[in-house]
Amino acid sequence: MAVAAFRTNKLSSLFRSHEVISQVLINCSFRHVFSTSIVRHEPILVRDFVHSALYDPNHGYFSQRSRSVGVMEKSIKFDQLEGREAYVKKLDKVYKQSDVSWFTPVELFKPWYAYGIAEAIMRSANFSLPLKIYEIGGGSGTCAKGILDYIMLHAPERVYNNMTYTSIEISSSLAEIQKKTVGEIHKPKFRVEGRDAADRSGWGEVEQQPCWVIMLEVLDNLPHDLIYSESRAVPWKEVWVEKQQNGETLSELYKPLQDPLINRCIEIMESKDDKSISNLRNLWFKLFPKPRRCWLPTGSLKLLEVLHEALPMMSLIASDYSYLPDVTIPGVRAPLVSTKKDGQSSDYKSYLDAKGDADIFFPTDFWLLERMDHYCSKLKVGRNKSSKEVKKRRTLVLDTAAFMEEFALHTKTRTKDGYNPLLEDFSNTKFYISVPTHNIQ
Repeated sequence: MAVAAFRTNKLSSLFRSHEVISQVLINCSFRHVFSTSIVRHEPILVRDFVHSALYDPNHGYFSQRSRSVGVMEKSIKFDQLEGREAYVKKLDKVYKQSDVSWFTPVELFKPWYAYGIAEAIMRSANFSLPLKIYEIGGGSGTCAKGILDYIMLHAPERVYNNMTYTSIEISSSLAEIQKKTVGEIHKPKFRVEGRDAADRSGWGEVEQQPCWVIMLEVLDNLPHDLIYSESRAVPWKEVWVEKQQNGETLSELYKPLQDPLINRCIEIMESKDDKSISNLRNLWFKLFPKPRRCWLPTGSLKLLEVLHEALPMMSLIASDYSYLPDVTIPGVRAPLVSTKKDGQSSDYKSYLDAKGDADIFFPTDFWLLERMDHYCSKLKVGRNKSSKEVKKRRTLVLDTAAFMEEFALHTKTRTKDGYNPLLEDFSNTKFYISVPTHNIQ
């Protein structure tokens, strides 16, 4: 479950692009016991290190820090604010009063953000069948409550009466918050399953009926792998994390590619490249060789593989950050590693600094996400030359403003002078919509 959302002390920087800085090797020393206990005697892949730092049941960031996800007691009354300056002051006050790390967009703009998602579902759902919704990483339950409220108020009565809403939540502390947030009103329709959504065994038998899967700021907190090469002319290598002999230092270890998940992700990433552009790149890197570091969303790929196997008729709505500002960790799609103490946010310069007290979140490459989605839905290519690829998914990427203008009651988030943070502030976020086609080949 992701919580990277909004930090008032970095308001201006949240909405500008950043440059990725290249670097070869990172060695970090730690005083905190947990950071080195993640890695024991044997090296581990970077994705396993990230997963432990975030989700370890005893020390992980989300497992121990339910307060990392903010819950606003009251919705912001945007029509009572004069404009942008008043809105920023309001947020600053809310953060100081709540002493939490983050407020997600669905929390800042409740209930309107969730209402927009509910409207998108209602326009596309087949109401001749019971409506089934799964939310992965439901956080505080604000999205679930908003969607259930909206369907209860605006859908035919039989739709609400026959629907189910299941939250898949890996954090036990957040699962308890969801039960209180949603269960009091929608208990017969809503349930929480405490498990890892990327674990296929938790889904049971294949669900053949249409359903909806919602993932809000989830992709950014899924484990990533890291690959490295000394130059373009040198093959990629896997990056592992190992503990040095002193027991207090972690460093990177480079191995030849062998992990199947990493290899699949590289295959998807490098498939169908424009040959002319690829040749120009190769020429450039031969003339100006330099080390390469690339972060791979292997956690997203694994989750999509599981979802497509367990829920082949799912429709997917995902929202996340397309880029993150102020990232100093090197590599393409590098993460922001940030913690908050005494009301102040601070960013680490290395992902290895994560000790269970820091959030690690990545920008989402929506172009690559779409490729992975089609890959996992098993694209089929005809055997003869005249055959064309038959895509089993229809996909769409929208800026958050475009999505909300289409589906949400966005006039409800407008201030007196016309400023609308729902449409104007989160310019570095997008929605990804994916629905099954009727192709059966």
